[in-house]
Amino acid sequence: MTGEFYGRYIDDIFMTWNRSENDLKNLLNDANTWHPNIKLEYKISKSLPFLDVVLTNNNGMLSTSVYHKPAAEPYVVPFISDHPRHTFVNVIQTSLTRA
Repeated sequence: MTGEFYGRYIDDIFMTWNRSENDLKNLLNDANTWHPNIKLEYKISKSLPFLDVVLTNNNGMLSTSVYHKPAAEPYVVPFISDHPRHTFVNVIQTSLTRA
């Protein structure tokens, strides 16, 4: 895999592919036969979200921007919940960082 990129976090995987889209689909479909309880779901596009980032292929150069999940906003932990107080400070700091 020359000049390609692979990233994984738990069960989320991001990868680039320099061969044909058909070859990639064949590989992924073949991988879905390796174990009866594990099935890969995949999306193929020039721009895709991965975790909190949108990665875009601009003529072979990867660019990134912040990804805001539609279900994640404007929902936050209610202040009347039984979470530790530091959780609320972290929610505010994270929201400001991602703004």
